[in-house]
Amino acid sequence: MDSSRQIRQIEASGWIAIVDDDASFREAISNLLDAYSLRARTFSSAEAFLLELAPAGGLPSCVIFDMHMPGRTGLELLQHLRANGFQIPAIIITASANPRLREHCEAAGADAFLTKPFGDDLLLSAIDRATNSTRAST
Repeated sequence: MDSSRQIRQIEASGWIAIVDDDASFREAISNLLDAYSLRARTFSSAEAFLLELAPAGGLPSCVIFDMHMPGRTGLELLQHLRANGFQIPAIIITASANPRLREHCEAAGADAFLTKPFGDDLLLSAIDRATNSTRAST
């Protein structure tokens, strides 16, 4: 997989939200995106992220969030976004390889479902697919 080709395609996609209660995970993903000159903003909870969806905060080009967080889960966050008309590309990350959970997330509108641990190329590819399919459909 050619990560540099992927990155050229998603560089102009704006900012990417990372929502996870694990600070080290947020930092690692943010650092990865930063290495490819992609702007990332991190949030420790679904609630903190939702506050940024106010008009002043603007919308991210993609949101990456953990399935299991205190407060709203990743699936609940995705359902909330879709129910309120936000069609932001969404990538759910989890340590659980539960196929039923994957089905629920995909049915709710997740663009990708990644099981930890995963490689950088897999995440970059998921971001690329999610943001490019959204741009192609608009």
